[in-house]
Amino acid sequence: MSDKMMKLLNKQGWLLADGATGTNLFNMGLEAGDAPELWNDRHPDRIKALYEGSVHAGSDLFLTNSFGGNASRLKLHSAQGRVRELNRIAAEIGRDVADREERPVIVAGSMGPTGEIMLPVGTLSHELAVEMFHEQAEGLKEGGADLAWVETISAAEEFAAAAEGIALAGMDWCGTMSFDTAGRTMMGLAAGDMVALVAGLKSPPLAFGANCGVGASDLLRTMLGMAAENPDKPLIAKGNAGIPKYVEGHIHYDGTPDLMADYALMARDIGVSIIGGCCGTTPQHLERMRHALENTERGDPPGLDDIAARLGGFSSPGDGSGEGGPARRERRRRRG
Repeated sequence: MSDKMMKLLNKQGWLLADGATGTNLFNMGLEAGDAPELWNDRHPDRIKALYEGSVHAGSDLFLTNSFGGNASRLKLHSAQGRVRELNRIAAEIGRDVADREERPVIVAGSMGPTGEIMLPVGTLSHELAVEMFHEQAEGLKEGGADLAWVETISAAEEFAAAAEGIALAGMDWCGTMSFDTAGRTMMGLAAGDMVALVAGLKSPPLAFGANCGVGASDLLRTMLGMAAENPDKPLIAKGNAGIPKYVEGHIHYDGTPDLMADYALMARDIGVSIIGGCCGTTPQHLERMRHALENTERGDPPGLDDIAARLGGFSSPGDGSGEGGPARRERRRRRG
């Protein structure tokens, strides 16, 4: 683990990550269908404000505006030749924001999925996927990102390709998958499957976990499943701020700052080390999460009934693991 992240974890026992990228950029004027990564060059002041919003709200770590910065996604906007440039700029802006702070702040280079399905189900080869992730990682490294951050992945094959591509760039990395289909990823992985996947990688992430998905309740159920496997790496939770609702022509997430503060505390009590928000999470949510983490004693891991009572019910009856999921496992006390 990088010295910076280890020192922060040793000091606090947890790290507060950032919130949403898309939600906050839409609030700044980004239009649906536009590529957020093009704003790195066109509106660097707004990207700087995005990063500062998280940092000033208390985040120890924030993700760069480069989620869709791979060649496959940028090709949709005729910008596939600008991968390295746009990722470099995203990281450079972040590096400047982080270095202006008196406290250490980690710049994590966001790397989302390619948007393609890999062989043998789809047409994307392992070699091409590795090449795309490598190209993106090189740009983030040039811009000064402390580490790469793979997120919202659904397929084991794509997660493994990202690991290989980032290793070629010589970077540390963290990775999360999205468990949004009855407790599984779109490609069928359950929480325990990801723990096994990470353990078998030649170049494993420093930390791993889940992001996005359906809502905070479902995400914490997934985290219970991962923690039950006793992984040997720190866990990451970045849940959405509630459930999306269509209100007056706009997508609105119904999770309040208080709800996200409860989510953050329960995540920590489960044993999660890096806690943040995903879609719908604003600086106001992060401020409340930071205050709660700093001012509330650790407790026992919550049960599923506790999570549902405090954050709302689950979107599916099971967690994707089949009979004997976390609801039926013996509750383990938090480690360390």
